[in-house]
Amino acid sequence: MKRRLYPLIAWLALLFVILPFTTTATAEPLEEIRQLVKDHYVDEVSDTVLMRGSGRQITDGLDPYSVYMSAKEFNTFLNEIEQRIVGIGVVLAESNEGIVVTSVILGGPADKGGIVAGDIITHVNGISLHAKPVSAAISLIGGIEGTPVKLSIIHQQEKRDVTIKRAEIHLPTVEAEKLGGNVGYIRLNSFATDSAREMSRVIQAMQDAESFIIDLRDNGGGYIIAAQEVTGFFPNVPNAFQLRERNKEPEVYTAIKQKVNLKGRISLLINQNSASASEMLAVNVKEMGAAKLYGQTTYGKGTMQSMYSFQDGSALKLTTARFYSPKGQAVDALGVKPDVLTDIGKEVERAHYDHLKEKYKTYKELPTLKEVSSDKVFTVNLTTMMDQKTMDASAIELIQLGGQEVSVHVEVVDGQTVKIIPDELLESEQSYLLVIHPQWKDLKGKQVKDGIQLKVTIK
Repeated sequence: MKRRLYPLIAWLALLFVILPFTTTATAEPLEEIRQLVKDHYVDEVSDTVLMRGSGRQITDGLDPYSVYMSAKEFNTFLNEIEQRIVGIGVVLAESNEGIVVTSVILGGPADKGGIVAGDIITHVNGISLHAKPVSAAISLIGGIEGTPVKLSIIHQQEKRDVTIKRAEIHLPTVEAEKLGGNVGYIRLNSFATDSAREMSRVIQAMQDAESFIIDLRDNGGGYIIAAQEVTGFFPNVPNAFQLRERNKEPEVYTAIKQKVNLKGRISLLINQNSASASEMLAVNVKEMGAAKLYGQTTYGKGTMQSMYSFQDGSALKLTTARFYSPKGQAVDALGVKPDVLTDIGKEVERAHYDHLKEKYKTYKELPTLKEVSSDKVFTVNLTTMMDQKTMDASAIELIQLGGQEVSVHVEVVDGQTVKIIPDELLESEQSYLLVIHPQWKDLKGKQVKDGIQLKVTIK
């Protein structure tokens, strides 16, 4: 099986959109921050909060997504959206004990240093991450390429320290592969400036795909324009979202139509770490019936942040609006529920299976073979005597669900019995679909009428 594609970026649930900037010339632009918050924050702000003594203290009194960033933090923040980072190669989320590692980039510094998914980072260079946001952890873990960073972690209830050397991590915004059965799979890691261009490229490269699976798991957001562009790949979805700012009438923003479109059955994968722009797209296509959602309920961040930069390089990220589906369905604090609830990690497998079942819906479905050995040989008994010369492997597809087709060869026992033998061991704890197409002919030269499909699970 070709490798599965996993999230590769630091979690961006705190991010949605960057709008035009303003500039000032003060070292600590406190009065400007106060005025921006007073004029543009999504809700009314009390004078008690506005009169606090620093930008960070003011934003601490707002929602979790509003923050005043130093020049270094702001630059790191922008690089993450565009997948340009120097760090250790982990995907992060908040937890009660610190910052939890949700996945690790294969071959990256953290992977080489023994960090695994589920580890909790409690300190970075001695600085506690207790009750800190992911953005604070990212700022501390990131740094100059080649320099060391000391992490205190909890690994399976055991505490230990590990020192890891930072490196530049090269992360694609879009990843794609063709799954077995001619199903296009596209993973969108971030709504970045090049997302639409890259999606267009991979859709054209898979133009013979009959259906598509779009993966937004662990995608925490990006630019508003990118969300509008990506929406434009979905047929018959004219609008992108509805925006509601304080003291303004709700406004519906249109999708930006693309030259190429997704086609056939479309599935969208989501999980609890899909946020912001991911939720915007998910709630929209669900509402329009343009795609079926698989996975778990999303994070529930239905707010938009605007960025205001200052001459010293610092910036204010401020929540200025809430977004809804084009028809007004709320997302904030609610998330988007999937159409098909799946176990964590089984989203691709389930969606792929449903695509194949739809493709072969006229084929006779046999009962699932459960917990078979990885060296399984399939014996097929037919009701009619076949012309043995036609009974070859061209009629057989053995497809790993969530993966690729496995090559097989056929041994003819007699005109009514064949053995289908995979050319490689099947993967343990994985599922497959065996498809027998109606291509073989009987002794009178008449082609078999019905195809067969059979799900197989490997122990």
